[in-house]
Amino acid sequence: MNIEVRYAKSFLNDLKRIKTPAYSLIYNFVFVDFPAKGTMHSLPQVRQIDQEGVFYRFRLDNYIIGIELRGEIVKFMRVIPMPDV
Repeated sequence: MNIEVRYAKSFLNDLKRIKTPAYSLIYNFVFVDFPAKGTMHSLPQVRQIDQEGVFYRFRLDNYIIGIELRGEIVKFMRVIPMPDV
């Protein structure tokens, strides 16, 4: 199954704000590794966050990445730091 990958403007803006070494890790995963593999199984610890099964999140380093999944389209929506608990 071929997955089309898209990026929301909010995701790109969030990514620009990351000034830690995590930037390159996230960048490489989102723009290189994930599109090359093209499967949901390559997302680490993915969790559904809505009732309809459209929005998901997963953790990469100390960041949460939110995605939207509609058919064969994966859209990266946000990347935010893990909250301090």
